Amino acid sequence: MTPITLESIKADADALASKIATFEAQAGSKAVEFYFPETTIELRPGEHYAGLIIGKDGEPSYHLVLLPGQADDISWDKAMAWAAQRGSLDASAGLPTRREQALLYANLKDQFEDHAYWSCEAHESGWAWSQGFYNGDQSGVHKSHDLRARAVRRLIIE
Repeated sequence: MTPITLESIKADADALASKIATFEAQAGSKAVEFYFPETTIELRPGEHYAGLIIGKDGEPSYHLVLLPGQADDISWDKAMAWAAQRGSLDASAGLPTRREQALLYANLKDQFEDHAYWSCEAHESGWAWSQGFYNGDQSGVHKSHDLRARAVRRLIIE
């Protein structure tokens, strides 16, 4: 058995004081509150409600809606143009971001075929991100490859 010394007691007391200070700092932290006003979301024929995207870095939160229709066997540049044309009714329409694709996979996977779909996010020079709806993976794909595309619209929460 290790003998008890004044030094070991002081070391234990210092460690305990540090833990107490950390605990008190946590207890004094304010909770983060999110307020989402009650709203009615109108879905047009063929649209599907995907869910809520929580705003980050000062950006507003918004509701995500999957638009009807898809483009098959299309390069990234053509997919971006196709999705932008879908925005004739709503300026917020376009290809989904990677975060939005993760939400679409979680909530509306049954609305997608088991293929890879373009996101609006470039990855590296000549590459862009895609979402596999057959396995949930996101990966970089050369922009010249032919994948599928779906468009979304965003309803900003004010």
